[in-house]
Amino acid sequence: MPNDIQTSGITDHRLTPSDYADNFSDLHAPLSDHEALVAADRCYFCHDAPCMDACPTTIDIPLFIRQISTGTADSAARTIFNQNIMGGMCARVCPTETLCEEGCVRETAEGKPVLIGQLQRYATDGMMDKPHPFSRAADTGKKVAIVGAGPAGLACAHRLAMNGHAVTIFDARAKGGGLNEFGIAAYKSVDGFAQTEVEWLLSIGGITVKYNSPLGKSLTIDNLKADHDAIFLGIGLGGVNALRSEGEEKNNVLDAVDFIENVRQASDLGTVQIGRDVVVIGGGMTAVDAAVQSKLLGANNVTMVYRRGKDRMSASLFEQELATSKGVRIIYNAAPVRVTGNGAARAVEFAHTQDVNGKLTNSTEVFMISADQVFKAIGQTLNGAPDGLELDGGKIKVNEFGQTSDAGIWAGGDCATGGDDLTVTAVAEGRDAAEAINKTLTAEG
Repeated sequence: MPNDIQTSGITDHRLTPSDYADNFSDLHAPLSDHEALVAADRCYFCHDAPCMDACPTTIDIPLFIRQISTGTADSAARTIFNQNIMGGMCARVCPTETLCEEGCVRETAEGKPVLIGQLQRYATDGMMDKPHPFSRAADTGKKVAIVGAGPAGLACAHRLAMNGHAVTIFDARAKGGGLNEFGIAAYKSVDGFAQTEVEWLLSIGGITVKYNSPLGKSLTIDNLKADHDAIFLGIGLGGVNALRSEGEEKNNVLDAVDFIENVRQASDLGTVQIGRDVVVIGGGMTAVDAAVQSKLLGANNVTMVYRRGKDRMSASLFEQELATSKGVRIIYNAAPVRVTGNGAARAVEFAHTQDVNGKLTNSTEVFMISADQVFKAIGQTLNGAPDGLELDGGKIKVNEFGQTSDAGIWAGGDCATGGDDLTVTAVAEGRDAAEAINKTLTAEG
């Protein structure tokens, strides 16, 4: 294989405008009124509700589906928003196939669950076109600072505002939404929904947002403590793990999270440069999002490589099947050894892996995959955690109420120890931390 620098395979405007529009259309079209009634009619309204137990925000799923079936979709939306104020986005991006729908009795009996996620979207979309369903309590005189305008921070802010506290959100970026705005596949949330949801959530009032305000020299924990009665950290994970493979510094070896953000923020998808032969290294939903979007942007060959077996992938079976349906090849049990090429990536050498007594090792059997563009999707790390906070496993350690080792600081979402790194989990953690903060502040008087 020649070692000269070749980047001609990476280009933009591979497809026609209509191709881009079709490829990045809504993954699941919204249900019509009739379709929603038919879907709701399949629910058994189980008294023990295994679907509800599987929901990190514990939405009363049988109740909201019954409300849809009786023609009161606005009541259904309120049932959802009572538990999950970002139920609209969660209806779009939650891995419902491994959460509520996997727990559905219809799934167990027939292999075809009630369309819980799509019904949730049906209800919440209707409500978001109307005045905000919640109002603030009387002003308590207490002030809370929230760092990070992602799902955890926004959910925390909304619940605090409902309880009458004055909230200021500080975010490093120029707009809010966090993962929902910058970190998910463009086809999962179309038509600027992430920003629509942020604006709708903030319409409760009592929440001020200061963008372009990262923690650092001018914004410090000490300053926030001086001006506020409590602090919540929802700073996410800013770092990306290294491949620890020879040649990963070569041109066109890129972070998948940056690629996904570029696609999400592109006003013209045709301007996003994509290779002809793309390799994505990783086995989570970020890897799937990067691989699928590479194919949708016009890459000829896209291969996703994961170091363990199919059953160990954090991406759900639905996500894996979505990738293969779009033409992505998935290779299991292989780890990157080196990226070849003189200056720019030309191929990646992989070794087959073996699981020996629970320890993953590389075998001596290797193979090459041509690649003019390589995306790393092998997990993220915490950047910018305030000094003095206790960490656990590389994340901010919190108790069951989201409180950190500093009694005046709470944390939630990806930056904190807790559940899965999902939007719905972040919302639950932000909501629960807000309730704990409220209890603390009201007890102080």
